[in-house]
Amino acid sequence: MALAERLSNLGTETAFSVSLAAADWASKGNRVFPFHLGDINLPTPANIAEAMNVAIAEGKTGYCPAAGIMPLREALANDVGSRRGLKFAAANVVVQPGGKPVIGKFIQSVMNPGEGVLYPNPGYPIYESMIEYYGGNSQAYRYVLTDTGFAIDLDHLRSIITPKTRAIIYNNLQNPLGCESSPAEMQAIADIAIEHDLVVLADEAYFEMRYSGSSSSIASLPGMLERTVILYTFSKKFAMTGWRLGAAIAPLLIAESIAKLNTNDESCTTHFVQAAGVAGITGPADGPKAILDELHRRRDAAWGALAKIDGVVCPKPESTFYLFPKVTDIMERMGFEEVGEFATAALHNTGVSFCTRKHFGRPQPGEADHFVRFAYSGLSCADIEEGLSGLQRWIESA
Repeated sequence: MALAERLSNLGTETAFSVSLAAADWASKGNRVFPFHLGDINLPTPANIAEAMNVAIAEGKTGYCPAAGIMPLREALANDVGSRRGLKFAAANVVVQPGGKPVIGKFIQSVMNPGEGVLYPNPGYPIYESMIEYYGGNSQAYRYVLTDTGFAIDLDHLRSIITPKTRAIIYNNLQNPLGCESSPAEMQAIADIAIEHDLVVLADEAYFEMRYSGSSSSIASLPGMLERTVILYTFSKKFAMTGWRLGAAIAPLLIAESIAKLNTNDESCTTHFVQAAGVAGITGPADGPKAILDELHRRRDAAWGALAKIDGVVCPKPESTFYLFPKVTDIMERMGFEEVGEFATAALHNTGVSFCTRKHFGRPQPGEADHFVRFAYSGLSCADIEEGLSGLQRWIESA
């Protein structure tokens, strides 16, 4: 049996492959500290679960509109708009079974086969996968490590734009780097989009997952609202990763296209899950605040433990739940040439499981340093400290 050729262009969320290796090691009776997968081991706020149960009891278990139920679309329009100083209508909101579907539906809506889409690398691997699966030219722009953290290499980004470049994916508050743009960097991205008439996917999954300061959206800059699609997800703020609920907030023409794709792909997002989402958006803030406060404690524990390891260079991000340390010096000292070998050895010697830079897009020419990613959202502070203390002892014993 021959499968469709386009499947050869389809990648995967490679953190899950690390999960398989970690699970195999754990199945042999070994302790594993799962820093590899950005899941959240905290309960969804009770008011959200209660709203789902009520919706099920009321019979909200059948089909509903492809673009989403009106109470949720209205709530999202008001909430997303007010937090960004913008005004959206329900017609701009298209509900999705998670944030991830927005990526593929955005690409299907704005990119023709053979056209280019700019995307961050290192970055969420589904960007690259979806661009190539739908026949596009994946144009990776890169980051550089500065004294204050990671920054987009704007000169490189400008150099790879071609007349066939159609769109740019911009993930401020970024996975896996944990970084955010300065106002000047965000304005530069907006200027590039306007100059080259690019449509923008603003992946704002971590917009409200920050420990200090406030977030801003590229859609709020002059000339950007009419060319920007915002990716919204309930997974992070409300600890709803497995509920699969998100939305695209888009200009009307693109919103209509995404709604049509909903009809063809999944008919609709689960009705009672959407009802729960309304409770999250309109309900009390204490549940999400408790989640963020705990993640803040975990950030401090993880960054503090890594900072004690001689040779680690790790910016301290004020958002997301990821750390992306440089481990070049450690690997050289321990005799590792390949970062995957270092990760496997760390798992087998310490139980600490993490992703590497190679799990977040193809390494680009000229990359000399080695990086790994630690997600601290799925471990308690005690487990973070225990796991990373063991990692430190192993490294320092070499």
